[in-house]
Amino acid sequence: VQLQASGGGLVQPGGSLRLSCAASERTPSRWVMGWFRQGPGKEREFVAAIDRSSLVVRYADSVKGRFTISRDNAKNTMFLQMSSLKPEDTAVYYCAADRNVILTQIRNEHEYDYWGQGTQVTVSS
Repeated sequence: VQLQASGGGLVQPGGSLRLSCAASERTPSRWVMGWFRQGPGKEREFVAAIDRSSLVVRYADSVKGRFTISRDNAKNTMFLQMSSLKPEDTAVYYCAADRNVILTQIRNEHEYDYWGQGTQVTVSS
């Protein structure tokens, strides 16, 4: 399975962006999928994740209320709608997926074996 993240770019503070993560095969429609990010000089951190049925959705406290994760299983695609962006949201955003994620560990990057290449999001005036 290959994941392709896209939609990053340069945006002013308070602006919005929508990231997409397209999977190469149908299998990920049954998998848990998530977004992680790595800012300059920082370790990679959890952003949001969603289970196969979209009933289990989790967010990092830092993005709760501003970001919305969703998925379209028919198109093997996951999305991250980001609003009210802040300079501290600047990072490379990675999508990830796996079939064996334990839902209580959904925020743990080590639960995910498949990763996209990352897309740069820069929030700056």
